[in-house]
Amino acid sequence: MKNVDLKEITSENKVRGLWRMMRNYRGIYAVAIISIGLAAVSRAGIYYGLAYFVDDMLPDASQLRLLPWLVAGLILLATLQGAFTFLSGRLAARTSEGITRNLRNYLYDHLQRLNFSYHDVNQTGELLQRATSDVDTVRRLFAEQLIGSGRILLLFLVNFVALLTINVRLAWITIAVIPVVIIISYYFFIKVGEVFESFQDQEAVISNRLQENLTGVRVVKAFARQQYEIDQFDVENWEKYRRGRRLTMMHSTYWPLTDVICGLQTVVSLYVGAQMAINGVITLGTFIAFSGLMVQIIWPIRNLGRLIADSSTGLVAFGRLQIIIRELREPLEQGNHEPQGDIQGNIVFNNVNFAYDNGIPILHDINFTVKPGQTIALLGGTGSGKTTMMHLLPRFYEVKDGSITLDGVDLNQVPRSYLRDQVGIVMQEPFLFSASIRDNIVYGMKEEVSDERVFEAARAAAVHDVILEFPNGYDTMVGERGVTLSGGQKQRVALARTLLRNPALLILDSATSAVDTETESHIREALNQMNAARTTFIIAHRITSVMHADLILVMDNGRIVQRGTHQNLINQLGIYQRTYQLQAQIEQELEDELAEVDKREVLVAGD
Repeated sequence: MKNVDLKEITSENKVRGLWRMMRNYRGIYAVAIISIGLAAVSRAGIYYGLAYFVDDMLPDASQLRLLPWLVAGLILLATLQGAFTFLSGRLAARTSEGITRNLRNYLYDHLQRLNFSYHDVNQTGELLQRATSDVDTVRRLFAEQLIGSGRILLLFLVNFVALLTINVRLAWITIAVIPVVIIISYYFFIKVGEVFESFQDQEAVISNRLQENLTGVRVVKAFARQQYEIDQFDVENWEKYRRGRRLTMMHSTYWPLTDVICGLQTVVSLYVGAQMAINGVITLGTFIAFSGLMVQIIWPIRNLGRLIADSSTGLVAFGRLQIIIRELREPLEQGNHEPQGDIQGNIVFNNVNFAYDNGIPILHDINFTVKPGQTIALLGGTGSGKTTMMHLLPRFYEVKDGSITLDGVDLNQVPRSYLRDQVGIVMQEPFLFSASIRDNIVYGMKEEVSDERVFEAARAAAVHDVILEFPNGYDTMVGERGVTLSGGQKQRVALARTLLRNPALLILDSATSAVDTETESHIREALNQMNAARTTFIIAHRITSVMHADLILVMDNGRIVQRGTHQNLINQLGIYQRTYQLQAQIEQELEDELAEVDKREVLVAGD
């Protein structure tokens, strides 16, 4: 957030945090509140003018010559009241929108910079709900509740002072109800905050379920689970309705209660004032002025109670945002090493053990060495730790037991920003944005890229010709998460995006699992031609994807159980040999079936 320190926003005291968040807008907000006070003074002046008209002008005909000036003065005061009220609302809106704009930008920036482990355990729908609904609730706090509280306070001070100048007894009678309203409001402030937080938690559950279902709508339809999902949503929606009804009932209880109290106070005050006017204690003009000023005190105080109760929702929402903001950002520049030039690719894993935050061990005693320009393949079953091992290289997660060195430097000493500029990754599940194919390919570039470079990367990923077959070519829009492309096309576009950066270290995490073996062969040849010096890691399940690697690491339950070249491993008893034989058998059976089909087609054609 502009000019606001993270520690200041995350103050344990929510009010202090909100105050610090207003740093660049305090002056504007102060003018907005002062404008409210000036509007209240203008309105009080109107009541004084009416009292003068009734008490002085009407009894004395000679005073009527001043009537045009009085009318002009009343019109001027009414105009000033409207102008100051407008100015107050405009400045309050500017303040609230400016603060929440900064808050929203800061929150988005903060979420981008949190580490992987945070996003591993937090649901996307809940984060969306906090970044939208909670931020808007904070906006209303500044736009309505805080400025409204200032307005009511100034109305009270101005009108109470005016009442004191009219009649001290009436002034104190008028405010007799205020302590009662404040006590009731404070009680509701506490209760509404608790209920609102529960309501927001359930709204986050709804948001998360909606996000998951919209993202996975094809899976839902494929398994004909629409009714099941509808029923599940109905359960969560009913719970939100129940909590929302409780919140509404609290407001419904508060309003009639304060209406009755303020109404009784109005009746009592008017009765006492009328009796004083009848008995000649005060004049008729004074009673008229008192009546107007009294309303300007009692009913705003009734609204103060509402604003106090509603402010609890804003504080709850801000507290929920503080929970996110307090999370430590991933320090991209952390590391004592100042790298020069590109990565050479000399990597050593030395007794690396790793476990996620849940404490479950994932990697055990990982030891191997990679020379610059080598291709290392990782083969193993699902959950064997291949992807986790590769996520340690760009420091998505930190090595706490053992060490990894890169070009002779401990990886924890190399800044993450440098690593991620040098490392290119094609994820196991490629993600494409809702943009054109070209925009998706150039996404990782920080400078303008020529079409020829884009085409070269697409050719290396064996997707250039496929793209040209689309009616709009590279300008073809990709649906959400790349849904308009096939699985293999998405993988190849994601691969082209990574290859365009020409990284010194390339990690292919099942990057060709959705393409046929012939296409995979073309991709492999193109990779070899682009940069023979690049160090490459390939994670795969197919033997054909790893057989040309300089070193193959076979993993099982987080351990390296075999290592060597393809020729070495197929002659060793173990997982690699069994996998090779099984896949060779499947391929042979498939070839036999295809040959049988071709033979039948020939016989049918001969008949």
